[in-house]
Amino acid sequence: MKLKPFLQGFGILAVVITLIPLIAADFWWIRMFDYPHIQLTLLTLTAIAAYFFRFEIRSWRDYTFMAVLVACFVFQFGKIYPYTPMAPYDVGKPTEAVNEETGFRLLTSNVLQKNKKTDLMIQEMKKLDPDVAVFTETDLAWSNAIKKGLGSNYPYKVEVPLDNTYGMLLYSKFKLNRTEVKYVVDDSIPSIHTEIELRSGDRVQLHAIHPTPPMPQHNPSSSDRDAEMMKTALEARDSEIPVIVIGDFNDVAWSNTTSMFQSVGELLDVRKGRSFYNTFNATSFIMRWSLDHIFVSEEFRVKDINTGDDIESDHFPYYADLYLQKELADEQKPEPASDEEIKDAKEQIADEEKENSEKGQNGSSNQ
Repeated sequence: MKLKPFLQGFGILAVVITLIPLIAADFWWIRMFDYPHIQLTLLTLTAIAAYFFRFEIRSWRDYTFMAVLVACFVFQFGKIYPYTPMAPYDVGKPTEAVNEETGFRLLTSNVLQKNKKTDLMIQEMKKLDPDVAVFTETDLAWSNAIKKGLGSNYPYKVEVPLDNTYGMLLYSKFKLNRTEVKYVVDDSIPSIHTEIELRSGDRVQLHAIHPTPPMPQHNPSSSDRDAEMMKTALEARDSEIPVIVIGDFNDVAWSNTTSMFQSVGELLDVRKGRSFYNTFNATSFIMRWSLDHIFVSEEFRVKDINTGDDIESDHFPYYADLYLQKELADEQKPEPASDEEIKDAKEQIADEEKENSEKGQNGSSNQ
């Protein structure tokens, strides 16, 4: 195959893949194109360089092709730029005056339900020693293994083991108050909501979620995932105490849905200005992206974040060292959500409720 036609064909493909996620539809095959922006950005840059150095740019067709490729690259890079070290922090570092009693380590880990090497997760927990940990895809076997492996180190627990890959466990060294297990959009998909009492006595609100991804077999649209994220965002926005939202979102950091979630919830992404910290797919070196997230309100500061070691899951553990510095909150306070964003979030919720209502009616009529 000749190189020039191949590069031109790739250029057309890059344009199509770049434009597809802009379509205002929630079909799984559209939303899946939100994911590979890092890979697509690098491939587009490679194509531009290969075309530029290999061929003479003489005809208007060559100039047009190069202009389109460059425009695609600029758009793609713009999506992922906030997650590179070149961008400013969303969440700043703690100052020297920080009260150490407000500091804690928070971890989220999708353990992969069918993963039998539970000892690797226990070893990782003992090494990282988080103060609060959220585990997703946890069935009863995982619940028993973690409980046995961690012993009395985590006296406060919220355990919702399920065998449908949506089980969730929360382990904490800190006291938990006002704990609720909610089934926000589906009676088989739990989320955990609780107040954490820090060593300093400060209270912070934690929302742990694991919304369902858009999948062709079971959930061909992203409406359930998007609605759960929007409901959580609205709840975070209305909180009277500092907020953390954590978990496997089944969505990348730079997608329109996650960006809207952050805006509506008036939250900050601990990744921004640091790195991608891609957590999925741990079994592929190339096709990786950020599906596990930690979002915080403006009262928090980040000392460190990172991914953990391989635990034989398809996700890497993801953790952050956080401090509460309320006195500096105004320095990084996000822009208030616009009326249009709030309206769009509520419309997404209404669409999901209508869709589920119609499913229920159809199910009843078919019995």
